[in-house]
Amino acid sequence: MSRKVADFLWEMLANASVKRCYGIVGDALNPVVDALRRNGKIEFIHVRHEEYGVFAAVAEAYLSGYPVAVCGTAGPGVVHLFNGLMDARKEGASIIAIAGDVETSVMDTGALEELNPYKFFEAASLYTGRVVNPEQARSIFNTAILTALLEKGPTVISLPGDVASADAAVRSTKITIPAAPVLRPSDADLNQLVEMIDDAKTVAIFGGDGCRDARDEVIQLADRLKAPVGYAFRGKQWLEHDNPNAVGMTGLLGYGGAYKAINEAELLLLLGTDFPFSEFLPGDRVKKVQIDKNPKHIGRRTAVDLGLVGDIKTTVNALLESVREKTDGRFLDKHLAETNSFHDLLQHYVDKGPGIKPIRPEFLAKTLSDIAADDAMFFADTATACIWLARHISGSRDRRLFGSFSWASMANAAPNAFGAQLAYPGRQTIALCGDGGYTMLALGDLLTQVERKTPVVQIILNNDSLDFVKIEQQEAGIIPFGVDFKNPNFAKVAEAMGAKGVRIEEPGDVREGLAEALAYKDGPVVVDALVDPFALALPSHTPFHAAKGFTLSIAKQVLSGRLDSVIKTMERNVRLV
Repeated sequence: MSRKVADFLWEMLANASVKRCYGIVGDALNPVVDALRRNGKIEFIHVRHEEYGVFAAVAEAYLSGYPVAVCGTAGPGVVHLFNGLMDARKEGASIIAIAGDVETSVMDTGALEELNPYKFFEAASLYTGRVVNPEQARSIFNTAILTALLEKGPTVISLPGDVASADAAVRSTKITIPAAPVLRPSDADLNQLVEMIDDAKTVAIFGGDGCRDARDEVIQLADRLKAPVGYAFRGKQWLEHDNPNAVGMTGLLGYGGAYKAINEAELLLLLGTDFPFSEFLPGDRVKKVQIDKNPKHIGRRTAVDLGLVGDIKTTVNALLESVREKTDGRFLDKHLAETNSFHDLLQHYVDKGPGIKPIRPEFLAKTLSDIAADDAMFFADTATACIWLARHISGSRDRRLFGSFSWASMANAAPNAFGAQLAYPGRQTIALCGDGGYTMLALGDLLTQVERKTPVVQIILNNDSLDFVKIEQQEAGIIPFGVDFKNPNFAKVAEAMGAKGVRIEEPGDVREGLAEALAYKDGPVVVDALVDPFALALPSHTPFHAAKGFTLSIAKQVLSGRLDSVIKTMERNVRLV
């Protein structure tokens, strides 16, 4: 049989180290998936929902560093890919989407399931190529693969069935993938930075995911400068653990001395971060230097005095050759003391947790952190799960923390953990799931996990509400509305679907229940944890508008007859219990 265009697609993807493709088969995609079957080198992961598959692929690609393929058929299947591709773009995951397309003979006629891939994927894709004849195929495949790999993001190959099943016009499936280039600022810019650092009496560092490969270098620089190190959520797993200068996070999830450290320093170094909450960053009173390999990030969140384009590891290594050591550690000591003081506040509901019902989520998360493996991988839904991950799940050199931190989609944690488990079989993969997110997307694909017997531990924070949205409404001065719902017994539902179910209602059962879930290796586990719906987490710094809005919301709730809810919220969050 002659070689088809789709055969060459899968060969090129395999040559680029793609190991898996997540998706759902469908009409326009049938010739493509049939070629995948013939290829035999790439595993097809049939999911119940395309979006679930993309979220799984994003986690796999981000954690492993290898590209991952996803697919959806023309029209509705393609549309379901979009949200996960946005997540891949924001988190920097190399995803190659194969989008089914209508046959070339009916393009631009308003055919059933037809959409314009260029317009539709414009926001989500770094490159979109539509293959309308076999002669284009190799060029488009090559460009999509290299762009995804080198620019760390999603690309789309829109492939009609008639072209996929056509005879290939080329013979070579070779693809050359260059190594990542060395990128650092010019000597003149580095000299200016060294001068600014040497002249500053106090320096603080705030790092993000760009410090992923530069952890040791950043910590060495902080030690030399006596600089406190704060971090964005995406920088926590790289810069918090075993770091004597760590002062926590800022933002609405913030804790520790990070906010004051970066706002009181004479000079702030922003390293590999695109932290989006500008109100938590210092204004003109603090000199700021931003270093990032993406020039679009520089200066867009806060005005900077010096912007440098460079890889953090390479740039900091060059900086360490010239910058002078500082001897006055009083600024660092001050903010470390504040961090330790805030840590005591964080521990209140952890220490009191065994005696408080409903279960405090702080106690649940800290217990989980204590008993999980040193190389466990944790995933959090976008909601209060992120708060507990940020504050109570401790990192280590081999632990990983991941979520939809930059796109903030709901329902990502369970599919993220599933993708990670496929990439790292047998390693503990733990999803902290909101009850709203779990019922939105994850519940259906629990069947996929059961079928594959993947030992993914999914811990549902069951509080019968969209808890984070409720907090957002209160911060805006709004009476909470439209956020409550009724959940089933998730443990029983899981058992009915073939998974292991564990239900935790009593605080005294938390450690035993979590240990039981982590020890189970024969398939997925769903832990239904009934947690306190009134638990809040105040940041170390609360902007005035948020405090004002929350106060206004409380007043409105009292006037509308919800005094009981107000009293419960207050008594359960000011350490009265």
